[in-house]
Amino acid sequence: MGNTVIVGTQWGDEGKGKIVDLLSEHADYVVRFQGGNNAGHTMVVNGKEIISHLIPSGIIQQKKCFIGNGVVVDPFVLLQEIDYLTANGIDTSSHMLKVSNRAHIIMPYHRVIDSAREAKKGDNKIGTTGRGIGPCYEDKATRRGIRFCDLLDFEFFKEKVRSILEEKNFYLEHFFKTDTIDPETVIDQFKEIKDRLIPYIDDVSVILGNGIKADKTILFEGAQGTHLDIEHGTYPFVTSSSVVSGNAANGSGVGPKNLHEIMGIAKAYTTRVGAGPFPTELFDEIGAKIQATGSEFGATTGRKRRCGWLDMVILKNAARLNSLTGIAMTKLDVLDDLDEIKICTGYTYDGNRITDFSPDLKLLDGCEPIYEVHPGWNQDISGITEYDQLPENAKKYIARVEQLCEVPVKIVSVGPGREATIIREDIFR
Repeated sequence: MGNTVIVGTQWGDEGKGKIVDLLSEHADYVVRFQGGNNAGHTMVVNGKEIISHLIPSGIIQQKKCFIGNGVVVDPFVLLQEIDYLTANGIDTSSHMLKVSNRAHIIMPYHRVIDSAREAKKGDNKIGTTGRGIGPCYEDKATRRGIRFCDLLDFEFFKEKVRSILEEKNFYLEHFFKTDTIDPETVIDQFKEIKDRLIPYIDDVSVILGNGIKADKTILFEGAQGTHLDIEHGTYPFVTSSSVVSGNAANGSGVGPKNLHEIMGIAKAYTTRVGAGPFPTELFDEIGAKIQATGSEFGATTGRKRRCGWLDMVILKNAARLNSLTGIAMTKLDVLDDLDEIKICTGYTYDGNRITDFSPDLKLLDGCEPIYEVHPGWNQDISGITEYDQLPENAKKYIARVEQLCEVPVKIVSVGPGREATIIREDIFR
């Protein structure tokens, strides 16, 4: 297996955690390259559910894991996750985990501003998780962020906190009409944890570069999904970072020639958490059945996911944007007892057929999906481990997806556990 990038192809929650867990067995390093703790990866290992929000899923396989410069990190959440994984018998020492010295820190005021903005917007809120991700990326872009390397010079760190909070407190008091934040309290909070954090801070780009020279295999773990990308998603109902595969290089400090395989994760249907357009969303008993059977609740937020049929307009868009070399189709078993299954092949809007994903939210909200109807297989496939053993109608469904997006489906997931996976070709060679 060459260096592989894992990306979501829909609106996140596609089951990336399981696929990363599966592929990380064959990698030396696992790297997270964007986002923050607004994402959650759920793995089921030996019947036990393990959820990670910041630390790459490869830690379950006890691979060396790295949080890249493209990630924004809440250090308090990071330490909580380290303690949680340690309590579950997983080694999260600084020998196994490193955080880029260039990664930006989510500060307490970022979380406060995030929540205050959503409250002020009322019914027009974006649906952010309120974890400070957006405000941290905002400060990064305006060159007033605080990075992990700043913790290595704590006097400099204190100066930055005091200076930044002068502006933030004016914003909180006069625009949001809310309480201000005492800079000394923030400094004291970091004084208590900095000694725990410092052993984890390192130059991740250099370590990965040296690993590549030593023929180490790297798995790049993305978060969210392509259509939540800040550049290419349903803006403004998007995340605050670039989700697509090209950012794996930038967000980790690894040159793009070192990315060999791009694996897109796609559910056999489509889900979305939060607000924003969703052309194939189902509001009937089928949608409710998929939601219940698939246990569609956000790993990070706990919010119920909106459910709909597989949308090939967005899957084809993801294939192009990411240069997908393969697809891992997850949760195929959720469709087991449906008499018929639909695939959206395009939209109609104002009498016109649309096959490309538009940035116009008004247009997307007004689109009607064009469906193909495929017969279901009415069979429990959760115990199947060989592709040839799948029902013919399930194989025809997969083949049609491959035909429409022009990308091979290399992995099929038929259950939450690691063992409930069909590998269609030798992707580990």
